[in-house]
Amino acid sequence: MQRVTISLDDELLAELDRFASERGYAGRSEALRDLVRSGLQQLEPEGDATRDCVAALVYAFDHHSRELASRLTARFHEHHDLALASLHVHLDHESCMEVAVLRGPTAAVRDFGAQVAAERGVFHGRLVTLPVRVTSEQHTHGAGPSHSHEHTKIGSR
Repeated sequence: MQRVTISLDDELLAELDRFASERGYAGRSEALRDLVRSGLQQLEPEGDATRDCVAALVYAFDHHSRELASRLTARFHEHHDLALASLHVHLDHESCMEVAVLRGPTAAVRDFGAQVAAERGVFHGRLVTLPVRVTSEQHTHGAGPSHSHEHTKIGSR
């Protein structure tokens, strides 16, 4: 790990300290590392589009919008290889929010997220991606027989 020196004005430093304290960071360095990672991830349109990722697609929509539910369902069926799970929440009489957990090549996940967010009736959509490495491993769980299945490891671990 390398040491880096930066200059911050008093107001920004106080904001950083507040952030670190509210989030329970042990110190400024941990908080800054996470903020830098997050900022770089948001800037990368990005990054290695062929690399696998996991993502949370969060979107809010008007459930009265004409045939939106059918269009969204069709999109998810067309991309069943990317969609792992979803959560549907009724916010009020007209609005719903969904959170979909996705996994696959970053370019495909981003494209799918953009398609959902662009649907008529969706009034907010955001995709948060995390880079992963998918491996196939042979091992046992407890005393059971050995078997092989995929593991998704965050980042380059």
